Amino acid sequence: MKNPLNEAIWNQFGASLETLQNAIKLCPEHNWDTEKRFWIHAYHCLFFTDYYLTLEAATFVPPPPFTYSEFEDEMPDYVYSKEELLNYLAYCTSKAKKLLENKKIDLLSTRWKNTSGSMDYSLLELLLYNMRHIQHHAAQLNLILRQDIQDAPEWVSRASQGI
Repeated sequence: MKNPLNEAIWNQFGASLETLQNAIKLCPEHNWDTEKRFWIHAYHCLFFTDYYLTLEAATFVPPPPFTYSEFEDEMPDYVYSKEELLNYLAYCTSKAKKLLENKKIDLLSTRWKNTSGSMDYSLLELLLYNMRHIQHHAAQLNLILRQDIQDAPEWVSRASQGI
């Protein structure tokens, strides 16, 4: 039997990820690496999405070719391509679905703490925090698209695929 809370969270978390995906897909190549830094906003969002989906923060390792540059407050070694970031987004989507499908995890009692100790949230609160972070950056990217190409993706009301 599906857990209605996990399903509801997935419907909205997945919608946030699809909103981000739609913005990345819509960005023309000539707008990818400009002074507005579309790609770095998208990368930052995906890096922290991945980090916050890691149950034990100390075990977080970004998948190749990504590095810890976001933790080090440095620019990555090169401009990540749209394809690389869409692959990272697919990785994060799969990770989120697996987390919410896991019947052994209690979203209310499972705690998540970052390595510095400045964050100590229930997994439920962390998922909501993560979703807000995704939406914040998706909105930034949509604003850039509206300013630069007078277009932006449509609203995503819920994830297109369930858990």
